[in-house]
Amino acid sequence: MKKNNLRPRDFITTPQMQLLIEEAESLKSNPGFKVSDVIDHKGHQYVDLVQEGGGVLGIALLGYTFIMEKAGLRFFNLGGTSAGAINTMLLAGCGKVEEEKSTRILEELCNKNLFDFVDGDGRIGALIKAVVNKEGNLLWRVIRIIRTIWRTLRDKLGLNPGDAFTVWLSEILGKYDIRQLSHLEERLSDIPDLNIRGKGKATYKKALFTIIAADVTTKTKVNFPLMAPLYWKEPLQTNPSVFVRASMSIPFFFEPLLVKNIPEAGKENSGLWWQKARYSGMVPSEVSFVDGGMLSNFPINVFHSQDQVPQKPTFGARLSSYREAPSDTASLLGYMGAMISTMRQVYDLDFLLRNADYKKLICRIDADEKFNWLDFDMKDEEKIELFYLGAKKGLGFLKTFDWEAYKQLRRDMLDKPGASRRRSAAR
Repeated sequence: MKKNNLRPRDFITTPQMQLLIEEAESLKSNPGFKVSDVIDHKGHQYVDLVQEGGGVLGIALLGYTFIMEKAGLRFFNLGGTSAGAINTMLLAGCGKVEEEKSTRILEELCNKNLFDFVDGDGRIGALIKAVVNKEGNLLWRVIRIIRTIWRTLRDKLGLNPGDAFTVWLSEILGKYDIRQLSHLEERLSDIPDLNIRGKGKATYKKALFTIIAADVTTKTKVNFPLMAPLYWKEPLQTNPSVFVRASMSIPFFFEPLLVKNIPEAGKENSGLWWQKARYSGMVPSEVSFVDGGMLSNFPINVFHSQDQVPQKPTFGARLSSYREAPSDTASLLGYMGAMISTMRQVYDLDFLLRNADYKKLICRIDADEKFNWLDFDMKDEEKIELFYLGAKKGLGFLKTFDWEAYKQLRRDMLDKPGASRRRSAAR
């Protein structure tokens, strides 16, 4: 097994990263720096955050949240898909809402060899590494183990079980006393005294988290933990790491997550399933989950309210470059990749087209322009570069974000003719 020699200081003590930290801390101490009206007694400003999926590119998300925390921001409601779901869960679980947590998460990242997550047949793992690194003689290497690949996909529907990831995440959460959903709900209910700038105390009761997964058995876009009662009889006793495992089940790369003993199995027109999922067919006894990114890779809409000017913004962190060049559809692999990319973006694009104000809230990291999202054997220097990229883009976004202008934009949208009618239709 490859030894991991990285330490958090390797990420945060580079000269270029130190400059970003100094600038972020300077923003924090500037009385004119405002990104939210929700603040605590220490002056932390609270925002909601939605993070896009993107495999190992999620390291850039950690750089983004790290620099945000250094600038005095704290994350209240959290949402994400796949890699974004991983950072969402760790930010929600590795401490109280008002605490800095990105450095703790960075420590866990440094202690883990990411290639451990490629936990299938060793020969297949070696082939995956060769494909990502664009090594020679790939066709011959595929031919040598084609039967193994075929049997694995036929019997397991994925090349890697994904068990190593689930164990890793559950162990981290366990360090912070999160072993079931009820523990996480209790953690998120322990919020500090918050004030609305110039208006007195805030009335929030708890912070929320949202993980998106795709139930391909009933063809349902699943929002965890809201829809957990559909799949588990005692959802509060479920380890929340399983929600993330469902969300990051990259088709064919990982085995789909199989959940058995569905509570209302065999029932037709189940009231619970219709209420939460608009599903009226017979409830199956078991369900398969794949990567939530197949339906919504950037669920920026989860905390959106059309009816009012928000007290805090919903920031979004995008890992992938966004529809600025045509896809290469001339080759089979290019064609397949283009189809998957289209599926991952179309649902979220529809929301963004109807809510143009959201582009003011989104930080584009564009990590896929240089890095491979499936490179679980990424070199240490590339991990450090990815982290820095997320931090650099995050700080650049903060320096240009105008909270007062954004609130005015939302007021103008509410005042437009037909706005109330559109809000009623949305409800």
